[in-house]
Amino acid sequence: MTAVWISSLIFMVCLGVIFSEKVHRTIIALAGAVVMVAAGMLLGFYSEAQAVATIDFNTLGLLLGMMMLVALLEPTGFFQFLAVWVGRVSGGRPVRLLVLLGAVTTLVSMFLDNVTTVVLIAPVTILICEILGYNPQPFLLSEALLSNTGGVATLVGDPPNILIASAAGFTFTDFLVHSLPIVLVTWVVTLGFLRWLFRRELHAPGPEAVAAVLELDPQEAIKDRKTVRRALLTLGLALIGFMLEEWLHVRPSFVALAAAALALVWIRPDVRAVLNRVEWDILLFFAALFVMVGGMEAAGILAMLSQAILSWGHLSPAVLGLVLLWVVAGLSAVVDNVPITIALIPVIQGMGQTGLDVGPLWWALAFGAGFGGNGTIIGSTANVIVASLSERTRHPITPVLWSKRGLPVMLVACTVSSLLYVLFFF
Repeated sequence: MTAVWISSLIFMVCLGVIFSEKVHRTIIALAGAVVMVAAGMLLGFYSEAQAVATIDFNTLGLLLGMMMLVALLEPTGFFQFLAVWVGRVSGGRPVRLLVLLGAVTTLVSMFLDNVTTVVLIAPVTILICEILGYNPQPFLLSEALLSNTGGVATLVGDPPNILIASAAGFTFTDFLVHSLPIVLVTWVVTLGFLRWLFRRELHAPGPEAVAAVLELDPQEAIKDRKTVRRALLTLGLALIGFMLEEWLHVRPSFVALAAAALALVWIRPDVRAVLNRVEWDILLFFAALFVMVGGMEAAGILAMLSQAILSWGHLSPAVLGLVLLWVVAGLSAVVDNVPITIALIPVIQGMGQTGLDVGPLWWALAFGAGFGGNGTIIGSTANVIVASLSERTRHPITPVLWSKRGLPVMLVACTVSSLLYVLFFF
């Protein structure tokens, strides 16, 4: 029990300091990871080997590979090309731009991991906002929130979905039938709510700025067409690899790193310049966060959670599903949704062995894990990436700002999905 209290205290203190914004979150996460391992070694519940084993190198490899591909494209002017093109299509109208970027982000995140999606779209968004003179916060926040929402719709859109499908035997079609309709309605409500939430920030620019954007020629932004062609071809191969990874029996990290290696060999850039553009602080933050969450799991906190949920077996299926959805959503807001999903899968399987129809419970777990990640800045990998990229701008996204915007979105999405869940499954 001492291990439970100590590990919980370490994690909560780190969260508190992160939200205080007085020290960079990467520094706090690294310090918390070191303290967690030290406490585990002293109390005998966590070791250095266990800490290393908890790090999800698949996620880190995916991030590194995609960041290197983006770093190769950055100096070519390709993102400026996309920014000018999207700015012209939107006509410089902020609401239209929000809907356009949100729809594209959601559509892509349904078929690719939301991490990959925001790594590709967020730099374009920042450039568009610089050209039009917009505050990028509403657009970046909306992209991450809608990416998390849209990723719940398909089997490959979110890591928890893949875990759930493997455990429950669900197919890609099962997600299209059971999850996609609920996600579509939730997405429309979420987009409307975001429009209302950012009503003060979405002011149209002056006619001079709009006219200037409409006069720009996107083709003039391209500086190195040869590199753009090669990098885009490599990126296209990577996207095909992501969609075929189950058939090829490879992991997303292998696909991303293989694509990055191919691009480096083919383009032959200045490797130091490419590596300098990689967001190393993001990679370190996630490695430290995995170590802290692993310490909590080793201390038995997630096992205690599983036992608590098992005690709810006397509830009616509808009530049990709703309770599970909201509990998972709340936990996913403060702890990454992947370990939460891994901890609860055997619990639901155990309920199924007692004769309970657990089909609806699998979907409650998927909705809670997916929508709950919107609640805080550390609730989803995509959130952290978008917040880190925003630090390049004059309007960085802070943990407090994220909670003010993301938490209401999470509550709205969970409320809508709860109503649809009861109507659809019961």
